[in-house]
Amino acid sequence: MNDKERAALGSIAASAGLTLAKAVVGVLSGSLAILSEAGHSLLDLAATVLTYVAVRVSGKPADAEHQYGHGKIESVTALIETGFLFLLAALVVYEAVQRLAGESRNTVEASGAAFAIIVISVVVDFFRARTLGRVAKATSSHALEADALHFRTDMFSSIAVLAGLAGVALGYPFADALAALVVAAFIGTAGWRLGRRTIDTLTDAAPAGVSERIAAIARRVPGVVAVERVRVRPGGAVLFVDLSVAVSRSLPLDRVTAIKERLNRDVHAELPEAETIITTEPRALDDETVRERVMLIASNNGLAVHHVAVQALADRLSVSADLEVEGTLPLSAAHETATLLEDAIRDELGPNVEVETHIEPLPAAILAGRDAPGARVAEIAAALSTLAADTAGLDGVHDVRVRETADGEIVNFHCWVDPLLSVSDVHDLVDGIEQNLRRRFPGIARVIGHAEPERQA
Repeated sequence: MNDKERAALGSIAASAGLTLAKAVVGVLSGSLAILSEAGHSLLDLAATVLTYVAVRVSGKPADAEHQYGHGKIESVTALIETGFLFLLAALVVYEAVQRLAGESRNTVEASGAAFAIIVISVVVDFFRARTLGRVAKATSSHALEADALHFRTDMFSSIAVLAGLAGVALGYPFADALAALVVAAFIGTAGWRLGRRTIDTLTDAAPAGVSERIAAIARRVPGVVAVERVRVRPGGAVLFVDLSVAVSRSLPLDRVTAIKERLNRDVHAELPEAETIITTEPRALDDETVRERVMLIASNNGLAVHHVAVQALADRLSVSADLEVEGTLPLSAAHETATLLEDAIRDELGPNVEVETHIEPLPAAILAGRDAPGARVAEIAAALSTLAADTAGLDGVHDVRVRETADGEIVNFHCWVDPLLSVSDVHDLVDGIEQNLRRRFPGIARVIGHAEPERQA
């Protein structure tokens, strides 16, 4: 049995005892105020039984029919309690007016038992309202919160009954009816407050200020360009959050996933009861370059491009790129793929853009190979060192590896380069060595040179 169920059962026991005691004393003393309190306690007893059932049902996990859980059953229960409160308030007002108008001949006896039962009621209501309020806050239970509100109201209305009994004891018989009206006012006020909160929950009214708090949290997360939408609705102890944010469309998928995880973590840290659904909307940023846009178009179409060149002519843009496709594809299929990419680029950049693609075969996904004999590696390493010595700004060839494959030899090497040279200059130097090496050794299919900034003394 959880805390909510224990609190509800304790409330049932207290309501049953107080209802019986107030009813007996009310009938014996003829006090309308005490009878109204007995009626209030009877309704509280019925309400707490409903509350006990509600907290048991609301704790069930989501299922095929109730995919957002059963939390709103507590709000339905609270709405029923609201109806009970208004009904009781109306009955008490009617009887009190009858007595004040002299149409009722009931006499009131301010006995010691009457005073005693009301004092006991005040004490009991104080402690159970405090207990239920604490559990309701800890578990976000609307049903227990409704019960706590009832019993706080009961406590103050019981004090009004005490004042009415004191007035009767001092010789003012109408004081009991006036006290009953005060009790009715407390009951009606409690019903109004509870009903308004309950209807807000049942109609999915967002808790005040929560949407703004979530939006502020989202704006602090790196990578979020804008907050597009925040929707919040309570459901029992859970706060369902639908959050949509804009991110740069150039971000890779794993980065977008990381942003969503960070959003979920940050929202939950501030609102532990939140259950978030986060969607991201790609947005083109103003600082995207044409090259970035072309690369993104290719990526979105599952294509690999490189050597993207953009020229700004007098009246149009010219874009060219190397498109990599499977080497086994027939030319007709490869050309169709290139045409689709070119059309997509025109759709993005405008119909007047000039687009050219150079089709290249993709390397095999996995190429079986083995290390070349040591003598062959030494021969190629010596040739690389000679070529580097004849190339200004490049030396220190090291980490030479040669692998034999069905397509020919693949050579990898590292070399030191002047760190002040530009990337373009370094590319030209390394590319020159690669070409010269392949001319010396026609069996080499590919050379991959890795330039490292030369260490300063």
